[in-house]
Amino acid sequence: MKYLKTPHRFLKHLIVLPFIYPAVIPFLLLDFWIELYHRVSFPIYGIPTVKRSRYVLIDRHRLQYLNIMQKLNCIYCGYANGILQYWVKIIGETEKYWCGIRHGKKEGFVTPAHHREFIPYGDEEAYRQEFSSKKTRML
Repeated sequence: MKYLKTPHRFLKHLIVLPFIYPAVIPFLLLDFWIELYHRVSFPIYGIPTVKRSRYVLIDRHRLQYLNIMQKLNCIYCGYANGILQYWVKIIGETEKYWCGIRHGKKEGFVTPAHHREFIPYGDEEAYRQEFSSKKTRML
């Protein structure tokens, strides 16, 4: 809770307030849409569904020593950060299913962890070895 050590924080936080809290609306809408996609598409693709509870944990609001505003902030952050990690997992599994080829090397690019299982960028031989031996058709 670094903000507690920030001098003159009230005005700073008041200025940012209209930008941070309304973001919950697109989070909720996107959460609904991604969950719908996840529950409909993954069984059709044969991909195991992702357990939401492994990524979203909202529990800090139960701490008695936090005030009401701190508890609300903790609920917001627990949801927002958890749901983003959950979406990364769902979209990563989708990428494994549909693509499976790493990106080319670019300085400063942070390679997602799930790309370790992908075939190297530009390695046509690996591509043909991995995918051409199987019955493959476009869509």
